[in-house]
Amino acid sequence: MYQVFNNPAKVIITCNKRLSVYLKQEVEALGFKPERVFATGLELKATVNECIKLNLNLRCASQILYRIKEFTAADANEMYQEVLAIEWEKLIDFSGYFSVTSNVDNSTITTPLFANLKVKDAIADRIKSVHNLRPNSGSDYSKTVVHLYWKNNSAEIYLDTSGETLAKHSYRKIPGKAPMLEALAAGTIFATGWDMQSTFVNPMCGSGTLAIEAALIATHRTPGLLRMNYAFMHILGYDEEVFFKERRQLKDQVVKHINFKIIASDISEDAVNIAEKNARTAGVDTLIDFQVADFADTILPEGQAGVIIFNPEYGERLGVHSKLEATYKRIGDYLKQGCKGYKGYIFTGNPDLAKKIGLKASRRIEFYNGKLDCRLLEYELYDGSRREVETGGGE
Repeated sequence: MYQVFNNPAKVIITCNKRLSVYLKQEVEALGFKPERVFATGLELKATVNECIKLNLNLRCASQILYRIKEFTAADANEMYQEVLAIEWEKLIDFSGYFSVTSNVDNSTITTPLFANLKVKDAIADRIKSVHNLRPNSGSDYSKTVVHLYWKNNSAEIYLDTSGETLAKHSYRKIPGKAPMLEALAAGTIFATGWDMQSTFVNPMCGSGTLAIEAALIATHRTPGLLRMNYAFMHILGYDEEVFFKERRQLKDQVVKHINFKIIASDISEDAVNIAEKNARTAGVDTLIDFQVADFADTILPEGQAGVIIFNPEYGERLGVHSKLEATYKRIGDYLKQGCKGYKGYIFTGNPDLAKKIGLKASRRIEFYNGKLDCRLLEYELYDGSRREVETGGGE
């Protein structure tokens, strides 16, 4: 049997573009040392058992890929022969199910679906030659998942230890309209530098993702506590005790109570109901103060500053521009007049609308929301005394 669970090998952890800086922080906090960081992920050495820990803990990751072979192949036939030579019968149950994903840039391949099919054929042919049975295969990622990376003539075969993406954190049963991906929400919260001990406010909360992620982060509830199936569970040699031991440790580290406010408000009662249901699934509904209110009427705790973050519509998919211009101006006025002492943030994919805020951003942090180039704009909302100190008592 391949000792993938105990043998360290090259591991690639993927993430959405521009999240790798926050993914690196997470990975290092778990005691791992990335060997390389790039726009859509990072590389390190790890065993599959260590990949179990990574899968259960990471908030910004998408897939965790463990390499089992590196080779050169000029075309699909050469690639097939190289994949056929792998002892798949020691990795995949002949009565099981597997799927194939790929990232292919080879001049002889016009569609990745063809490359996927050749990998599937090689795996099934190899297992049939040993057991006289072909395992089932398809596009469902709930069992064993194999990943092909093939650029020019260089190719690598990985076991995808995650299966379904880690970027969704398993609590958002009702997404609402134009929701922010959970991994992106976690990344934006990390980018604010929020101390997890002061007020966190999310007006215009929609389906509640930002507030829920804030509550999960503050109470050390990791995404692994909300999910019970990963692709690593379907690799031969998997020891479920490794998974359950890690999960028990994660349960033990959860903080039950917080002594600060996490607030989520929206003018839509439907949106707040959806947010509350999602928070209940995540196990943090009692930690969030939900309010049905226009953002400017959000009730903030007196004398306690913190972080306030907006993710308004961008005008790309939703809303009408002239109406949104007025909304962005109102957000700017609200931040300036009603949120003194807070750090204010607006996440937007529309630079023209951002100009309507009427405040000067102290930082512009780059993100992508899907394929849309976005910015998290930071505003220092000084109260009067602090501003006077910094400007020498008047302008």
